[in-house]
Amino acid sequence: RRFFTALLAKIGAILQGYSADFNCFKENMSDSLTLQPVAVIHTPYKEKFSVPRQPNLVQDGTGIVELLPPYNQAEAVRGLEQFSHLWLIFQFDQIPQGKWHPTVRPPRLGGNQRVGVFASRSTHRPNPIGLSKVELHHVECKNGKVLLHLGAVDLVDGTPIFDIKPYLAYADSEPNAISGFAQSEPKPLLHVEFTAEAESAVKKHSKNRPHLQRFIIEVIQQDPRPAYQQGKSTDRLYGISLYDLNVKWRIKAESVDVAEIVQIETLVNHQED
Repeated sequence: RRFFTALLAKIGAILQGYSADFNCFKENMSDSLTLQPVAVIHTPYKEKFSVPRQPNLVQDGTGIVELLPPYNQAEAVRGLEQFSHLWLIFQFDQIPQGKWHPTVRPPRLGGNQRVGVFASRSTHRPNPIGLSKVELHHVECKNGKVLLHLGAVDLVDGTPIFDIKPYLAYADSEPNAISGFAQSEPKPLLHVEFTAEAESAVKKHSKNRPHLQRFIIEVIQQDPRPAYQQGKSTDRLYGISLYDLNVKWRIKAESVDVAEIVQIETLVNHQED
């Protein structure tokens, strides 16, 4: 009897220890974490509507990461030029805070099928943090600025960057990975045409942007509209902001998969480069 009494006391002590550890864990978990941006990115995408869903879908949508003080030191990026690709950890700063749901409707599933938020790359998340793999073209340290010139990106202009890490092919690449409903790159959804007026405007604005027409085509052919609007005829006129331009387009009459660029104008408060 004494043995069982001692055994129960020992078990109780162990459980009490576990309880104390768990309470300590909960207290630590409740602590908030404050992050400060180390950089900001400059891109041609002035609004989230125009941003491609992955960087490699629009080859001319390049970006520049500018390090912020006190991180804008050449020493902070020493050796970074040895890597061809980077990971950017960033904030979804244009998404309303606190408005997330346990399930979301990914565009790749037509917007009518739900999956768990953690089984998606939805921008509406418990913590508004994103991860993007980008190509590094070169590092520039000049006049007190540290700039990382990148290839194609999928971030809104001005997005805060929390961290920058080199991409390691041996550790980060998984050629045989299974990617669920997004196993392959999405095919273009729209064929893009230009009216005579829009064609003339493209030539005018292509002086400093030789691939402007290709850029516009690649952005719109992915169909940036919500998934529930895709594949349907409409007379609605859409507008997207790229660089300092307002590109207006619509779905061509009697069609569901042909986008027609109708007008390209300089945005208000912007001047021609």
